[in-house]
Amino acid sequence: MATQAKRGRVAGPVGGGHADPVAGFLSWCRSVGLELSAKVAVTRQGTVAGYGLVAQERVEPGELLLAVPRAALLSQRTCSIGGLLERERGALQSPSGWVPLLLALLHELQAPASRWSPYFALWPELGRLGHPMFCPRVRSPELYHQLVALVMAYSFQEPLEEEEDEKEPNPPLMVPAADLLNHVANHNANLEYSPNCLRMVATQPIPKGHEIFNTYGQMANWQLIHMYGFVEPYPDNTDDTADIQMVTVREAALQGTKAEAERLLLYERWDYLCKLEMVGEEGAFVIGQEEVLTEEELTTTLKVLCMPAEEFREFKDQDGWGNDEKEEDSLTMRNIPKLKESWRQLLRDSVLLTLKTYATDLKAEQDLLSNKAGYAKLSWREQQALQVRYGQKMILHQLLELTG
Repeated sequence: MATQAKRGRVAGPVGGGHADPVAGFLSWCRSVGLELSAKVAVTRQGTVAGYGLVAQERVEPGELLLAVPRAALLSQRTCSIGGLLERERGALQSPSGWVPLLLALLHELQAPASRWSPYFALWPELGRLGHPMFCPRVRSPELYHQLVALVMAYSFQEPLEEEEDEKEPNPPLMVPAADLLNHVANHNANLEYSPNCLRMVATQPIPKGHEIFNTYGQMANWQLIHMYGFVEPYPDNTDDTADIQMVTVREAALQGTKAEAERLLLYERWDYLCKLEMVGEEGAFVIGQEEVLTEEELTTTLKVLCMPAEEFREFKDQDGWGNDEKEEDSLTMRNIPKLKESWRQLLRDSVLLTLKTYATDLKAEQDLLSNKAGYAKLSWREQQALQVRYGQKMILHQLLELTG
């Protein structure tokens, strides 16, 4: 099932701007050496969000979908003020590293003869803005937020090579044509980086008429809605997760203590877990659909909080066990029922406490999702928030069932 992405489905072309922005973009692609496979089409028809790529013929895994020469990329180095941005590099540093690209976009968007103008024509809204964007007297927080959102949603960041792990991350850049692809977890294309170009390659068979999807990374629905403004309805997003706050596990463990000495010992265990950097007051254990993503942290926490007092003393004296992980302690979903009973109980109590933090229960969410008329009355944001909550609760209820 395709996900509803950044903008709503568009049935066909819309007016405004260039008489035929797609034709202008394709002509520009040919002029800059950007190669598009004859098997794909840039279109609004049959896509989940605005312009996208749709297969015109069956595509096999490994086939090249598009190739973008590095000279056609829009970045702080390739823009027409690249020299200025390089000279002022020290003054433009920021935690995100986005400022040079944002300035490059501001300049190129308002430059009448920008070489990327046909590319901008396919952008959502920003390509048609008429503001004097580069004028220092104009302060437009709305425009700034639009550009930040655009860079967040559409830019790419080239990964470092293994031998470059100690270097600063590469700056973001805009990749024409590649940024047309929408996201689903079960994507059918992937971007590859090479010295001369960036190549989008099919990763699975794509039938004729099907949209071509890239991936924005392994992202839970709460991350997708935060960064891109859309979610994938359950169970489509196989990268979706639910959080159990670390302090919630501590609270669940405290529920099982009776005497003050037991409480003090539990806090001693917790303090030691903090010393091991396995837990923290602000941290969370991350539960996926198939496994626990914070496996080491949760496994160690369950062990320490559930072990007999004498064993804990030995554990502290020996400063941990070292690498003694057993297969039955693995926190894959299929292995949860095999965990020690005390582990399962603590995990179950933690899930129950987590579910109490939601304003509604799972049945209420299911009833609303199955009620088409009621669901349609919700705003777009409310619908997306409902999908986020529902996916999280389904994961938590799955864990609840496995620990029963």
